[in-house]
Amino acid sequence: MTRPPFVISIQSQVVFGHVGNSAAVFPMQAAGLEVASIPTVVFSNTPDYPTLRGRALPPEFFSDLLHGARERGLPERAAFIVTGYIGSLDVALMVADFVAEAMTANPEITYLCDPVMGDAGPGLYVPEAIADVMRERLLPMADIATPNPFELSWLTGREIVTVADLEAARQVLRIAADARLIATGCTLEDTPDGHIESVILGSDGISRHPTPHLPIALPGTGDLFAGLIVAGLGHGLALTRAVETAQVLTSRALGHASALGAGEVVLSEQEFRRALLTLGPGRDGR
Repeated sequence: MTRPPFVISIQSQVVFGHVGNSAAVFPMQAAGLEVASIPTVVFSNTPDYPTLRGRALPPEFFSDLLHGARERGLPERAAFIVTGYIGSLDVALMVADFVAEAMTANPEITYLCDPVMGDAGPGLYVPEAIADVMRERLLPMADIATPNPFELSWLTGREIVTVADLEAARQVLRIAADARLIATGCTLEDTPDGHIESVILGSDGISRHPTPHLPIALPGTGDLFAGLIVAGLGHGLALTRAVETAQVLTSRALGHASALGAGEVVLSEQEFRRALLTLGPGRDGR
């Protein structure tokens, strides 16, 4: 019997709600992937509530978790590594070292770097030193990078208004020539009215993927989206198809959260969960 694809997911975790690993791990597991989740921070909830408890993992504790992952041979087993929000510089540097070691030990691994560092509303919400580690250490190793327009603009010093701006930013961003950049949540000059789009830029060209724009901004949306992309790739979907599927399912989760009056993404809607169980390429192999 063939074992399912194995994912190492290194990002935040919350006790209540869905953000970071608490948003991304369930969809990957529901889609049939095996996931090892390593928290970079553990908080009681997202920062959108009146109080916030918890903290970034102490460096020695986080290092011990990584050591245990090495002892279990997880880097050699993994088909994917995902990194997201990181709450301290020491942890960021250890994540970079771990990803580099994993990619050396397992050249077949696919690394998705979600440089979670800010957004148009709040601006940069990690220390610049952590953002610098993402730019200088993590993104250059990435096979797939998923910044939003604010993050891409901050990382490259370029305003993102047109597809040409995205192309120019990709040239500045320190990612490999064969890596694929997915600019998420874009509203460009020629984006269709009432839509938002993901734009994939790679060595084989550009593809644009508009989807209806829901007037809903909730914590955990980007983390869920990245997890859904990996879920699709783990089932053999082409990247374009994985992105489109992730858009549809993320919209379902947002719509359900809005209907419930929830303050963050909700993962319990029946059709959302059913779709995860049936992920896979169609008859055309997409």
